[in-house]
Amino acid sequence: MPSSSIRRAYVSAANSVVITEQSGLGLAAVMSRKGVRPAAIGAALGLAPSEGPGRVGDARLALIGTGPGTWLALTEAPDPDWSLQLAHKLTGLASVSDQSGGYMVFRIGGNGARALLQHGAFIDFHPDVFRQGSAATTVIAHIGVILWQRDDTPTFDVATFRSYAHSFRRWVETTAAAL
Repeated sequence: MPSSSIRRAYVSAANSVVITEQSGLGLAAVMSRKGVRPAAIGAALGLAPSEGPGRVGDARLALIGTGPGTWLALTEAPDPDWSLQLAHKLTGLASVSDQSGGYMVFRIGGNGARALLQHGAFIDFHPDVFRQGSAATTVIAHIGVILWQRDDTPTFDVATFRSYAHSFRRWVETTAAAL
């Protein structure tokens, strides 16, 4: 089992939706300095970040594009000083701010995952448009979220500020039950 353990799972068998709260993740906001291109950030990290919304990387380190020159960095197995190590690699290129305690990440998977998310976000979730590696920063039920598609199952991860996690969880439960 990866170090990001499941805190709580909600299953809707009829709709084939599984929702799990992820914990133990390392999260950091990365904002490039003026004039620094995504390619320079990528070269420092060994990744090829997109210039727009999208997710690249693996469990060790992923970058989710949240806006021009900004990413949410994510690791599933953070060292205690992982964000400092990230900041060191990006010295002179970007600012790094540890957000590990500020976000809750929900994993939503199964055949009904797209339908569930389409009920809340004004995004085209059709598999021809939003597929593995796609990402978006949007709102669901008036709650700011960063979401990305992990795989073609489909499985999505949704990050929201920890202070809104209860409200988001409630929206998920209510919407899943209505489906």
